[in-house]
Amino acid sequence: MVSLDAIDAVNHPPHYQSNIECIDAMEAMAEGCDIPSHQAYCWQNCFKYLWRWPYKNGVEDLKKARWYLDRLIQRIEEDSLG
Repeated sequence: MVSLDAIDAVNHPPHYQSNIECIDAMEAMAEGCDIPSHQAYCWQNCFKYLWRWPYKNGVEDLKKARWYLDRLIQRIEEDSLG
């Protein structure tokens, strides 16, 4: 068992452990993307909750991901109406 002293909840939280940090993946996926800032925020939050759901809050994180995805879709549809 890992001691609490060995867990770095700020820099490397256990719910984001893998060979790739979630924040690095989010940065890479948005690189060169030209979308409005709020849409990018919703997109990245959705991704974050999908990334961590099996390690942190389970279905609650999936519902949060869906909430951000629904908001992203709403904003895209509103922007397309002009």
